[in-house]
Amino acid sequence: MSNNVIEEKPRDLLTFPDGLSHQALQALTRHEALIVRIPGFISAGVCHLIARGLLRQGYDDYLNAPAVGRIGMSFFETGGKAELIDQYFATALPNIRLLRNACAPYQCPIDVFRCMVDELWPAGASLQSLSGRKMFVGLSRNMRPGAPLLAHHDRFARLAPHDPEANDLLMQIAANIYVNVPQYGGELMTWREELTDAEFLRRRGDKYGMDLEPLGPPDIVVKPHIGDLILFNARKLHAVAPGAGSDRLTLSSFLGFRGDAQPLTFWS
Repeated sequence: MSNNVIEEKPRDLLTFPDGLSHQALQALTRHEALIVRIPGFISAGVCHLIARGLLRQGYDDYLNAPAVGRIGMSFFETGGKAELIDQYFATALPNIRLLRNACAPYQCPIDVFRCMVDELWPAGASLQSLSGRKMFVGLSRNMRPGAPLLAHHDRFARLAPHDPEANDLLMQIAANIYVNVPQYGGELMTWREELTDAEFLRRRGDKYGMDLEPLGPPDIVVKPHIGDLILFNARKLHAVAPGAGSDRLTLSSFLGFRGDAQPLTFWS
């Protein structure tokens, strides 16, 4: 009998039609899947109404990715600079309330997501803090027609290298709720390759991400539908294909995983 152990490769995509569950979260944390889809997490009818509220609120451009609109401020935008970090924390809780107001009279989908994850994960889940300051969560992005999102990965520790809370992650999961999708394009594209942060920074140059063509075809392409919740390992290279016909509106969060017995944490 052979003593060799054959490790099963993770599935590219697992869909959980019965809704978000502990099993769905574990499919990612246990490397059983690279992407998890929860269809109809928010009803299409509610999404249409929330999308109107978000567009009425209006989107500003990212500080370091001007082709992408956003409501709220991403920690990525700070670039680790002290003055921008202070701005981020000063606006964190006001921006959470701003998004709730934009979604009213409906519940903000990120609030629903946070509540469900806290209920489902045995050790619970809470808003991430850094140095005693609560972080923002719920960033809404607007990808306008024709605008791609360059290939990138997300590394919390790059932006807070001296904070233990940013350096003890076993996995950084991205969660996106799709409140509007373009008729054509707007696909999530991911690559199985996991670059070191130093290699990624070298290859991206002075851009926020890497151009798509030199990477070759993505390993996984997922076309989101309105109301979907899609979660994936954000340490893998990922990008968004340009859309056509309408804006691609999402609400998003990161989930920090530090072990099965540890609480999950949320931030944007």
